[in-house]
Amino acid sequence: MTAPEPSSLIPVTLLTGFLGSGKTTVLNHVLKQPDMTATAVIVNEFGEIGLDHLLVERSNEDVVLLNSGCLCCTVRGDIVDTLTNLFVDRVTGKIPYFTRVAIETTGLADPAPILHTLMTDPIVAARFMLDGVVTTVDAVNGAGTLDKQPEAVKQAAVADRLLLTKTDLADPVARQEIEARLSTLNPSATIVPVAQGAVDPARLFNIGFYDPATKSVDVRRWLRDEAFGRGHAHEDEHADVNRHDNRIRAFCIIRERPISWAALSAWLDGLATMRGDDLLRLKAIVALSDRPDQPVVLHGVQHLFHPPVLLPEWPSEDHRTRMVFITRDLPREAIEATLAAFEEAVAES
Repeated sequence: MTAPEPSSLIPVTLLTGFLGSGKTTVLNHVLKQPDMTATAVIVNEFGEIGLDHLLVERSNEDVVLLNSGCLCCTVRGDIVDTLTNLFVDRVTGKIPYFTRVAIETTGLADPAPILHTLMTDPIVAARFMLDGVVTTVDAVNGAGTLDKQPEAVKQAAVADRLLLTKTDLADPVARQEIEARLSTLNPSATIVPVAQGAVDPARLFNIGFYDPATKSVDVRRWLRDEAFGRGHAHEDEHADVNRHDNRIRAFCIIRERPISWAALSAWLDGLATMRGDDLLRLKAIVALSDRPDQPVVLHGVQHLFHPPVLLPEWPSEDHRTRMVFITRDLPREAIEATLAAFEEAVAES
């Protein structure tokens, strides 16, 4: 892992959610809003989101410009080509200038490959940075989907924000139960109730990972590490073994003392190599012993990590290291033990 460097990039929001969870309805609503000005939206197929029902100002073969001011385009080839072409068209003035991107995945999609692309493709990573993952979950049928579909569990587990859709149709008790289940599965994700697809676009953007304008992180909003102190417990001796989310753990590790970059980078490299499949997501702000006044922001998905971002200063009074993990069959004790071992090895070298 290379040393962290600050950067200024276009924020990208990933919108995911299982088939029938209301993702298309949400997007259809959002695309009509004037707040979507200067947003480029990448979807799988125009027809899937019913662009015929939207006010289309003009279009060409690849891009539709909506009256709201946002752009809409299909995935052309793969996501790398689409993002690259959009950026080039923006620079050359072929399309209106956009300041953020939203990507809508297919309902069966594992979000990890797109996150990997944003982190590791050199052309994409030089221009774009993940702002957050938004996942739709059906309040009516979501519990059954989570029971039967591992993809749906993973989509919810890696989210920064969970849109609980169809709340106007859900039984109050069932809604309460799925909210509790989602809070246990992913304590750090904010749950936003949605009826008939209506949601403020502001709830989808500026989630807090990184603001290119200020090069700062809203740590409280992005990590929500305080959510882990609410008594959410994954260990349930009476748990249904058929529930996929019982294998997934969410926890926050807080360290009072700074960590050396050598120990941190070696530990993360080893963790990704040995247990990358089970490291669903890591979000962290870390105090470095060799740069105590400049924290480093880390974001990883499975085997891959986004290039570390070194902030010019701490974004708040809290200068502690905070690392939020979403793992599968990878307990907190193993994470903490390996980190301690790498710190000890570096200290002795």
